[in-house]
Amino acid sequence: MRVAIFGSTGTLGRHVVTGALEQGHEVTAFTRSAANVSTTHERLRVVVGDVLDPAAVEQAVIGQDAVIVCLGSGRKGVVRAEGTRTVMAAMERTGVKRLICQTTLGAGDSHGNLNFLWKYILFGMLLRKAMADHNVQEGYVRASDLEWTIVRPSAFTDGPRTGAYKRDFGVGAKGLELKISRADIAAFLVEQLDDPTYVRRTPAISN
Repeated sequence: MRVAIFGSTGTLGRHVVTGALEQGHEVTAFTRSAANVSTTHERLRVVVGDVLDPAAVEQAVIGQDAVIVCLGSGRKGVVRAEGTRTVMAAMERTGVKRLICQTTLGAGDSHGNLNFLWKYILFGMLLRKAMADHNVQEGYVRASDLEWTIVRPSAFTDGPRTGAYKRDFGVGAKGLELKISRADIAAFLVEQLDDPTYVRRTPAISN
């Protein structure tokens, strides 16, 4: 497939780019600076721009079969939600339907999966703006007519791809470690490109 990846040079996005290339996809990596793209490949195209710039985003989206959004901005708000909205508007203008959007475990109706530390200290205080941004982001995606999947991973860790994680669990799930490797998250995101199982659903993933 032809896939555009937004957030392609972040700590997760780099794994997504690599994973998509390994699966034989043609990848367009959208980035603010070409210097941040360390991967070279005959099936990799780089588009430079600001994710809040509709014209730049459209250049990356046009002609794609699918889009993966894994935007991040640390503790800050705005970029995840507004960047995703800009991407979706470009998809609607150019007729691209399939969207895979990474948010976080704890967003929306998955808040009950979190423990005390994540509910009240991290997302409740230190990362409050980031969580609010993800909730707005999810609202934009769910309100769209796109063929979307929202993926909610728990806390990112380093480590290899294992495939040994829980997926699509409910709020009452027990024994969650509330962490998962970036490599596993990336693999799950890439899997969604040609798997309709979670279309218009919000699967959570975590060890």
